[in-house]
Amino acid sequence: MDYFNYSRRQANEVYVGATPMGGTNPIRLQSMTNTPTMDTDACAEQAKRIIGAGGEYVRLTTQGVREAENLKNINIVLRSQGYTAPLVADVHFNPKVADVAALYAEKVRINPGNYVDSPRTFKKLEYTDEEYAQEIGKIRERFVPFLNICKENHTAIRIGVNHGSLSDRIMSRYGDTPEGMVESCMEFLRICVEENFMNVVISIKASNTVVMVKTVRLLVEQMDKEQMAFPLHLGVTEAGDGEDGRIKSALGIGALLADGLGDTIRVSLSEAPEAEIPVARKLVNHILKRENHPYIPGAESPDFCYTNPVRRHTVAVRNIGGEQLPVVISARLTGNMDVNEQFKPDYIYCGLSKPTSVRSDIGYIVDAAVWDGSCNTWPAFNTEQLIGLHHCNAAMKFLFVTYMGLSDETLACLKLHPETVVVAQSNHPNRLGEFRGIAHQLMNEGIYNPIVFFQFYQEEEVEDLQIKSAADMGALIFDGFCDGILLYNHGNAIPDMKVDETAFGILQAGRIRTSKTEYISCPGCGRTMYDLEATISRIKAATSHMKGLKIGIMGCIVNGPGEMADADYGYVGAGRGKISLYRKKECIEKNIPEEQAVEKLIALIRENEPDMQ
Repeated sequence: MDYFNYSRRQANEVYVGATPMGGTNPIRLQSMTNTPTMDTDACAEQAKRIIGAGGEYVRLTTQGVREAENLKNINIVLRSQGYTAPLVADVHFNPKVADVAALYAEKVRINPGNYVDSPRTFKKLEYTDEEYAQEIGKIRERFVPFLNICKENHTAIRIGVNHGSLSDRIMSRYGDTPEGMVESCMEFLRICVEENFMNVVISIKASNTVVMVKTVRLLVEQMDKEQMAFPLHLGVTEAGDGEDGRIKSALGIGALLADGLGDTIRVSLSEAPEAEIPVARKLVNHILKRENHPYIPGAESPDFCYTNPVRRHTVAVRNIGGEQLPVVISARLTGNMDVNEQFKPDYIYCGLSKPTSVRSDIGYIVDAAVWDGSCNTWPAFNTEQLIGLHHCNAAMKFLFVTYMGLSDETLACLKLHPETVVVAQSNHPNRLGEFRGIAHQLMNEGIYNPIVFFQFYQEEEVEDLQIKSAADMGALIFDGFCDGILLYNHGNAIPDMKVDETAFGILQAGRIRTSKTEYISCPGCGRTMYDLEATISRIKAATSHMKGLKIGIMGCIVNGPGEMADADYGYVGAGRGKISLYRKKECIEKNIPEEQAVEKLIALIRENEPDMQ
């Protein structure tokens, strides 16, 4: 991988029915039905909607052998009507179901966390090396016959690791860590290689975007060490709905796509499955625009670790940089003073003043706490006006810098003026590469000025702005470079307050600044036994003012307690019309009738969070 220049990772080609992935094939899009898999007509109709929206693979949950066998009937209905998109069976807990599904689906997803190992209980187990090796032997003994069935039927498999369903065995040796997730996957991949079964796709997901991105980076590194090149399926699990789900998914998936990783993606939204596909298409199209871009001659800092990045060391300039939370700067070039107090920016960029004989193209960035619609405080200079920077006595300055503008003079000026915040800007097709170039050059030069990233767009739709800006900021956040964001959308199509909200949403999705309640909610599937979308809406209406609280809303037990392990409270489907409530990892009450569960969750929160009433 070239860290500064975009190109797709070269993965093996995997045959999934008539729609191969990896190799030189396009990045494939997929979704998952949320209808009962025994309802043939409902599944077929929903699959057709997914395919009609542009989905190339359709996944269905297969809880038992009956559901696996019914894939044959769903396949017949779709093929008889001219639909050829491959079907993917989703299997948990029962390897016998995977054996049957391999007869009727073009691909079978298995979960290493519960394929042979017992479901996660959060119990601390102890294994000797010999006992651990025996457990791996049990996996091999059960997994190889499944691979043989797949060989005979030309069925692809997906080894799908989820952060929420790591086995207690893996947890005992590696803890709840990205390294443990990688090893959970590699145990199965090594068996595939030994058995010369290469029709394999990998996914390794989490609802926490930081964990998800770090884990995929580590997985690719480990595969490279072991000379493997299996294609990757990308997704952020339990991303939620609405703008939160879109921003969170675009941030995590986009950060990896931007580094050329990913051969198929799913944007998991708590909405109708077909609604996921247009979001996924916009995300992929945005990333692919940087193909064949002009070369960026970046130099990576020896102090930077791609698979284990830490926040870049900076000297604080007022409340920017150092150990402080990243700031939001809002561009208000028309003097519009409307702000949402929940998403109030830290600074206001007022734009450029009229050129003078001494200094031209000087703008002003104002403390939002005292902003009155005028420009009367900290100056912002462009790189052509370094002389103005030298003569300015302000305690805080902003210098707009491009990668190619980082001349020796500019670098020397920044060293002399540690009170200056760098505002990185780029018009390059791969602006991520240039922004990385700026950060690494400052690191290489021993310069510790904070960096704010200026992201400029001309979008007509809010969703487009959310997807593109989140995708563009993702890698910069996960690399540890973000001291702030200046998000600007040219024109009047999107209100300034909505742009501000998007900026705050990006920082929250990257887990570096919290401004509202976070909801960890799954997209639902055939296992979900209650109205997920309506429930999410009711819970949000009662709790959206509780800044900093994390609430998990999960359709079933598969990933429920695990994926929301860092949530404060959880609402998990326990059976048809039955709900279990959690506080942290502890189940507080089981099998509550659905009609009472939301009220009981809210009562539980209010009882334990008196400051958030």
